[in-house]
Amino acid sequence: MADGDNRRLAVLIDADNAQPAIVEGLLAEIAKYGTAHVKRIYGDWTLPNLGGWKDTLLRYSIQPIQQFRYTKGKNATDGAMMIDAMDLLYTGNYEGFCIVSSDSDFTRLASRLRESGTVVYGFGEKKTPEPFVAACDKFVFTELLREDDDGEPPQRKSAKELKRDTKLVHLLRLAVDAEADDGGWAGLGAVGSTIAKRAPEFDSRNYGYAKLSGLVKAIQLFDVDERLIGEGPHKALYIRDKKAVGT
Repeated sequence: MADGDNRRLAVLIDADNAQPAIVEGLLAEIAKYGTAHVKRIYGDWTLPNLGGWKDTLLRYSIQPIQQFRYTKGKNATDGAMMIDAMDLLYTGNYEGFCIVSSDSDFTRLASRLRESGTVVYGFGEKKTPEPFVAACDKFVFTELLREDDDGEPPQRKSAKELKRDTKLVHLLRLAVDAEADDGGWAGLGAVGSTIAKRAPEFDSRNYGYAKLSGLVKAIQLFDVDERLIGEGPHKALYIRDKKAVGT
């Protein structure tokens, strides 16, 4: 399987549960995880509510897939996406799937894809039901990706506000404890990987910090140590829970 930027990805977008304003940020985000070899968006393009997508699809070479609504109240788009996802999976050409929707109907699809050894990245609004979020390896809230006036980044939270977030504090401390050496120090990269496994929706940007390192420093619950890697100029960040060492 390919790693990192070499991962071949299939991007499947539910037009009924996504907005054109996220696309630029979405594709930039996806580029962090691999290369989008397939970009498809599903919906009933005969309906006027999807008309705003036209220019965006042309600009970013996203293939629209027509799916008529044969029965009122039934979402045929979901079924078409699921069938295509499984067809793409069986080709064996893709190491990862990006499912763009806030619909819980894709929970089982995400689980099934992961069972087959592929990585699943989910993208949806903060209203996305927790089961779908938890079924993905990584989940990014699309509010962070919008390019219009509604897409302003979250306000940076202060140390006091961060410490009040008991779920965040618990998550960080558990991850540090899981990766700590005998002296209590844990590499930030390893900590980040552990957090991602336990909380797919975690993203330091939701707290107003571009990187995990900024969030960890801001919360003021951890000692921070920058260490040189070998004899080169590169440094690695290590952190230690102040509570664990009584500082």
